[in-house]
Amino acid sequence: MNRLIDIFGAITVLLASLSLWPFVALAIKLGSRGPVLVRLARVSGGRTIYVYKFRSMIDGAHPMKAQLRHLNERTDGPFFKIKNDPRLTKVGRIIRKFRLDEFPQVINVLRGELSLVGQRPHEPEEVAQYPQEYRHIASAKAGVTGLSQVSGASSLPFLRELELDNYYLKHKSWRLNLK
Repeated sequence: MNRLIDIFGAITVLLASLSLWPFVALAIKLGSRGPVLVRLARVSGGRTIYVYKFRSMIDGAHPMKAQLRHLNERTDGPFFKIKNDPRLTKVGRIIRKFRLDEFPQVINVLRGELSLVGQRPHEPEEVAQYPQEYRHIASAKAGVTGLSQVSGASSLPFLRELELDNYYLKHKSWRLNLK
């Protein structure tokens, strides 16, 4: 039943947002060099998948992460966050603000790699640093949105985000998904 809701919801989101895609794509292409869509390694269902997103950073941003590690504002765990990340493009700041960069993840939902609602999909390097009591989180199918995302996402402390994801997995229900 969850899979049917994911498919129906993804198709609904896709149809509702599809008219925006050409405008977002054009803005990205006019704003900077590189592809319109990127594939980013994330963990879902215990394996590495590649989530689709509209590109919000300069082309080749991921390898620059090591050079910018000293600017990381997240000091409580493996997550990486820079408020004014120099890798973000002007268009990227706008599409992130309105979460437009996330729309292509409906492709991952249709492929069965993500759910509409679930724990946040993290990078394999981040998942490898989960404390033992939270390692099971990476075994469940991640979601495009979820409890930790709507509760503050990257502004949450590392362990709090994992606690919320763990809570979601233990109390997963239709009511919690709608909430």
